[in-house]
Amino acid sequence: MDKKILINIGRQYGAGGKGVAALLGERLGIPVYDNELLQKAAEESGFSPAFFKKSDERRRLWRFGSVFGLNKASSYAPSAIDGTELFKFQSQAIRDIAEKGSAVFVGRASDYVLRDMECLDVFICAPLEDRVARVCRHTQMDPAEAEKHIVRKDKARSEYYNFFTFGHWGVASNYDLCLDSSLLGLDGCADFIIDFGRRAGLIP
Repeated sequence: MDKKILINIGRQYGAGGKGVAALLGERLGIPVYDNELLQKAAEESGFSPAFFKKSDERRRLWRFGSVFGLNKASSYAPSAIDGTELFKFQSQAIRDIAEKGSAVFVGRASDYVLRDMECLDVFICAPLEDRVARVCRHTQMDPAEAEKHIVRKDKARSEYYNFFTFGHWGVASNYDLCLDSSLLGLDGCADFIIDFGRRAGLIP
């Protein structure tokens, strides 16, 4: 494949964005990065993967020495690290991957991180009731628990994105394409994104 394909997937919690990304990776034959970004960022920075996972898509400060073990970063002098530093490590991991070849990135403000590269930026959403039903199918939560969990996750993602990008998470003008997965289904979303990308000259 001569042309590099870079697709950034933003998503409401429970809308199936991760599933859409997996389908895109499978159909286009390119890697998908979600939790793998945490591992790569941890490797690059020296912090334990557990540290990054706990801080994932959150902007708050996390202190060392309580819950998380450090690997080679045990010599890191400060007793705490600002979320901005974690964002920098993860952003560098995203850019390193994007510079080397095609990829689908899930969340983590990758559309902002790669704003100077030729990318297809997509946001996957769905009505709350559909997201509640999806979360209930994949967890042991009842509908009331699922709705509270969704609200918390969306709030965290919104705060993370807005803080680090100075933009507005989920606002249509930030993306090339916004899709409602409840209307198209995950397969339909993947098909639509590929067709749109080809028409836009972003996917060969």
